Amino acid sequence: MFKSYRNVLLSAVVVAAASTTLFAGSDASRTYANGKKVIDGGVTYPVKKGKTSAYYVNEKAHKTSFNLGRAATPDEIKAWDIDVMPDGTGLPEGKGTVEEGDAVYEAKCASCHFDFGTGGAGYPALQKGNAYEGQKSLTNQRLTPDDDGPIRVFGTYWPQASTLWWYIKTGMPHPAPMTLTDDEVYALCAYIISINELMIDGEELDDEYELNREKFLKLVMPNKDGFEPKIDGKNGLENARKYFNDVSNYGNGTRCMKNCFKGEAKIARIQGAGISDYQPPLSNKKDLPAKKEGAGTEHPGKKAYEASCSVCHATDAMGAPAVGDKKAWAAVLKQGIDKVYDNAINGKGGMPPKGGTSLSDEKIKEIVDYMVGASK
Repeated sequence: MFKSYRNVLLSAVVVAAASTTLFAGSDASRTYANGKKVIDGGVTYPVKKGKTSAYYVNEKAHKTSFNLGRAATPDEIKAWDIDVMPDGTGLPEGKGTVEEGDAVYEAKCASCHFDFGTGGAGYPALQKGNAYEGQKSLTNQRLTPDDDGPIRVFGTYWPQASTLWWYIKTGMPHPAPMTLTDDEVYALCAYIISINELMIDGEELDDEYELNREKFLKLVMPNKDGFEPKIDGKNGLENARKYFNDVSNYGNGTRCMKNCFKGEAKIARIQGAGISDYQPPLSNKKDLPAKKEGAGTEHPGKKAYEASCSVCHATDAMGAPAVGDKKAWAAVLKQGIDKVYDNAINGKGGMPPKGGTSLSDEKIKEIVDYMVGASK
């Protein structure tokens, strides 16, 4: 592991030296053809003699017009234009209380994000205590193994609350996005704001607090000004262009491609006695666990179910038939096992094809067989 900034600089020097040699004599420019600076502070290579820098390009493709399909209709554009901006653009009217949000969360969110948004099993936490205090941790540096790192959750890290509303509405719950009403989204936002101990207009959100559009837009996030450059608003692109083209804003304040520091780079390697230094010791054995005597043969679809499908089918919280629910699966099987296979392979409703996995059709059928067998 590298512990010195000099190691990073050394890597940059090596890459830069190679780049300088490779692109020597090229037409690299820090300005686009329209006269504007490259937006990320880097360089651009115009196409000349069929090449951009050291790479060949298909100049014919660059000159080909796009004439397939048709122009989208206003209604089609409106159907896709559903993002919510920090200034309230796209945010609909609605309302919901913290208590109502708690109920929706328990029914549709807790199975992944756990009680009170604590997260787990690969799903992110939605809160880690008071957001105002947690935001102060973002400057923490892990200099020793026991140091507390930065806390990055919604309340502490996100600069705008509008992303919360938009993400919940369009992406949650995971197996059935776009199924929540606007009022349910407001209720969930109220609940999540509450468990982060955030305030709106100086007021803490108790169970009876009703969040609506007007109040939501008054929420100021603790980390509102925690990101650089400032990209919100109509001047966002130009702010980024100006920021990245001023090298005093990052690095050591100077544009450097070689000989960026004096002396030799010091490489700090991992210290310790290797894997034997761990307690308990790490194992390098690759043997599978011995099968227990008397244990029956495991269904071939069980492990794949547990790895890929149980997050939605272990309970009925996601709206999917829960494994073990005889009544639910009896209703599913009325359409015939071939149709059940087809739905599992090609997707249905909020469930993507093959549950979002890359498993073969035969393995998906094995999973279905296991789920059906375990629900009789």
